[in-house]
Amino acid sequence: MATQLDLQEQEQLDALKAFWKQQGSLITWTVVLVLGALAAWNGWQYWQGSQASRAADMFEQLDKAAGAGNAELAGRIFDELRSRYPRTAWAEQGALTVSQVELARGRSDAARAALGWLGEHAVEPEMRTVARLRLAAVQADAGQYAEVLKTLDGADAPTFAALVEDRRGDALLALGRKDAARTAYQAAYQAMDERQLYRRLVEAKLMALGAAPAASGAAPAVAATGSAATGAGPAGSSAPTASAGSGARP
Repeated sequence: MATQLDLQEQEQLDALKAFWKQQGSLITWTVVLVLGALAAWNGWQYWQGSQASRAADMFEQLDKAAGAGNAELAGRIFDELRSRYPRTAWAEQGALTVSQVELARGRSDAARAALGWLGEHAVEPEMRTVARLRLAAVQADAGQYAEVLKTLDGADAPTFAALVEDRRGDALLALGRKDAARTAYQAAYQAMDERQLYRRLVEAKLMALGAAPAASGAAPAVAATGSAATGAGPAGSSAPTASAGSGARP
């Protein structure tokens, strides 16, 4: 009986050896690839966490410099932050912070550079749109209305669609393109929640252009008794500071 079992075990061992000879390399490489992928993923996670931590430390230094009004130091830290950690939220927040302190110092060119970078490189469309809305405000203050229109072309986050159209209408009106401005204001009016107080301002702009605000989904209508105002200029062009949900500009 022992001999018979030994023969069976030998046959099984021989079969296993034959199988391993045929498939061993494939199995080994499969295991190596799986373990390598797992190690790479863990390494990537660690690297991401390390990057975020270092970026957060740099932003803290930037924020302190900005709070102290040291625009030069804040700008240098931001340049390094966006160079080393451009895909982090800290770099994006750094751009907004630097733009604010630069504007406070009257250095609009530096503010435009920071906002322009953010408008191009932010990961989320909402952040890109906020940056472009703020940049458009700076450009409007400088009378660069054609540049405003170019900047707003890339502001595509649905959350801020109404504010984008309102700012577009201001620029178009400043360029003397009243029909296009009316269309933009109508789009802004229709996109805003009727409970938003800011909607009343857009309504006033439309009435100044001799247009009755159109209800959502309705075609724009020209007021029967209104006449196009020739002296209307762009509404306030100060840098936006609030979110769309509040009814004020971001």
